[in-house]
Amino acid sequence: MPLLALPAGPVSAASYGTPTITLSAAYLSGAVGAAGDPTVTVTVAQSGAAASALTVAATASTRSTVARTGDVTVAGTGAARTLAVAARGVGYTDLTVKVTGLGGKTASKTLHYAASPTVQFASESRYLTGSSDASAAVDAGGGYVVVADDESNVLRLYDRNASGAPVRTWDFGSALGVSKEIDIEGATRVGNTIYWTGSLGNNKDGEIKADRHTVFATAVTGSGAGTQLALAGSYKGLRADLIAWDRAHGDRYGFAAGAASGEVPKQIDGFNVEGLEFAPGSSTTAYVGFRAPLTPAVTGGRALIVPVTNFSSLPGGSVHATFGEPIELNLGGLAVRDLRRNALGQYLIVAGSWAADDNSDPYALYRWDGQPGSQPVKLLDLPTTDAGGWEAVVDVPDLTVPGARAQLITDDGSADLYGDGTEAKDLSHPEWKKSRTTWFALN
Repeated sequence: MPLLALPAGPVSAASYGTPTITLSAAYLSGAVGAAGDPTVTVTVAQSGAAASALTVAATASTRSTVARTGDVTVAGTGAARTLAVAARGVGYTDLTVKVTGLGGKTASKTLHYAASPTVQFASESRYLTGSSDASAAVDAGGGYVVVADDESNVLRLYDRNASGAPVRTWDFGSALGVSKEIDIEGATRVGNTIYWTGSLGNNKDGEIKADRHTVFATAVTGSGAGTQLALAGSYKGLRADLIAWDRAHGDRYGFAAGAASGEVPKQIDGFNVEGLEFAPGSSTTAYVGFRAPLTPAVTGGRALIVPVTNFSSLPGGSVHATFGEPIELNLGGLAVRDLRRNALGQYLIVAGSWAADDNSDPYALYRWDGQPGSQPVKLLDLPTTDAGGWEAVVDVPDLTVPGARAQLITDDGSADLYGDGTEAKDLSHPEWKKSRTTWFALN
C-alpha cells in the first residue's frame, strides 16, 4: 500500500476557520472567601482543529479590586471548559474570555461578574442563584431541594450541596389564576404531595391582595435531579376561615383587626403566616405558624401555631378549614419563621422577629417535640452580622445523633449584596440574585 504524501510545509492559517466561543451565562456571581462558587462553562470550537488545540484565557478588564486576571482559572482541555473566579473584593467587574485557535485566530466574549462580601461559616455556605427571596424549602431527595420565592410564583429545584442556578423551575401562577405574587412563605411534604401557603396577610402597604390568600398542592414524581411537580389543587379561603374562627372565639388573637385594610402584616399585632408542617403522626392536621401576631401571654409575647385539622382536604376540595386548640410557644419573644418535622416526630423551628426590617434582629433555632403541652428548647442563636434573614430549614436530621446538621436558607431580597445600594430583589440580572444556604451543627 503506497504511503500518503505529507504537506511540504506548515499548514496555512487560512486552513483554519475562525474560532467560536460561547458562555453558559453572561452574568456570574461570587462571594469573597466562598467555597464552591458558581462557575461558567466556556464552549469553544474551530473548524479544522481539535478542541484540545485551542487555548482559553480570561483577563479582568475593569475593576481589579473585585477580581484580577490571576483570580480567574480555566479548567479542562476539551470543547467545554470550566471558568471559575476567586473574588478579591465586593463589587462588579467585567472579564474578557478569549479563545485562541490554530493559525493565531481568536474570538472573545465578555463575562459580567459581581462579588458579594464574605460571610460567617463560609466553608459551610453555598449560594442558590437566580432568585434572592427564598422563603420556603422542601427536600426533594437525592441531594436536591425545591425552593419557593416570596417575590414570584416560581418554584426552583436546586442541588442543595452546590452553588449555582436551578436545574428546573415551575411557575403555576397561570394555572392557579393569580396575576401577582402569592407571597409563598410556608411549605411541607407528606408522601408525594407538597403543600404550599401564601402569607395570607396584606402587602407591605397594608393593601389586601387576594392572591396572597392562596394555598396549593403539588404532586411529586421522581426524586433528586429528576424531580417533577404537577399542580394538585388549591384553596383560597384559609385566611377568611381563620378570621371567622377567631371572631367566633371572642377575637382572641385579633385576626380581623390585624388583617384589616390598611394594616401592615409585619407588626406585633399583624396577621402573617410563615410556617407550615404537619402535626406528630398526622397527614391531615397541619400546624400553621404565625410570624404575627405574637400573643401577649408573657413579656415579649409568645409565638402562635394554629392546627388546621383538615388541611390535606383543602386544596381542590369544597370544605372550609376546621381548627384545633391553638398552641402558644415561648421562643424568647421571637415568632415562627419556619417549621419542619422529620419522620421521628422531631421538629426544628426557625425563630425570628415579626418586624419588617429585621436583618440585624435576633434569630434562633429551636428543637420541639410537636406536642401542644411542651415548650421548645433553644439549640443555637443564628448569626445576624451577614446580610439576609433566616427563612427556611430544608429538613430535620435525627436530633439524637451526635454531629447532626441542618441546612438553613436565607432570604437576601433586601440585602445590598454588591455595595452599590441596590437591593438584591431589584437587580437587573437574575444570575446576580442569590440566597445563601448554610449547614449548622446542632449538638
